Amino acid sequence: MHHSVPVDFLLVLGVAVLIFSACHDFAFRTVPNTASVLLLVLGLALRLVDGNISGLGWSAAIAATVLVITFIFWRLGWMGGGDVKLLTAASFFLPPTLQAQAHLLSGTALAGGVLAILYLVGSALVRRPKGQRPQALLPRILRCEQWRLSRKGPLPYAAAIAVGGVIATLHV
Repeated sequence: MHHSVPVDFLLVLGVAVLIFSACHDFAFRTVPNTASVLLLVLGLALRLVDGNISGLGWSAAIAATVLVITFIFWRLGWMGGGDVKLLTAASFFLPPTLQAQAHLLSGTALAGGVLAILYLVGSALVRRPKGQRPQALLPRILRCEQWRLSRKGPLPYAAAIAVGGVIATLHV
């Protein structure tokens, strides 16, 4: 589908925010609130730029529904709070269509399943790191993941949300 340059620019910014969120979650196991707020602002800008003002109400309703469901998941300990906010913001960022939301949720669920399997296998195979911490960035990141895997730490679920968001954005 062909979009205007401003719409394409806003979509690219949204994808960048999702990728940044995934990287931040891998590195620190947190999702910055600014990322979720930025996705909400980009979603608002998209509805205004593409002229879909009536879609704003639908976007808000869909995001509110996602928030209620994921809030329950958070209360049950199934999701982190940052993931709840990011998925809610991603649902608002996308067009308020069944297709866009289905791509977001199914892409997130599939990527989350793959991530969970990788971490389950990894936690069974990886042992606690020993020795001094490396100084270079990549070896430090790998050592941190080794530590998290050996302790069966939380998944960086923002990565799964980012995959779902990118898939949905590519289909917009």
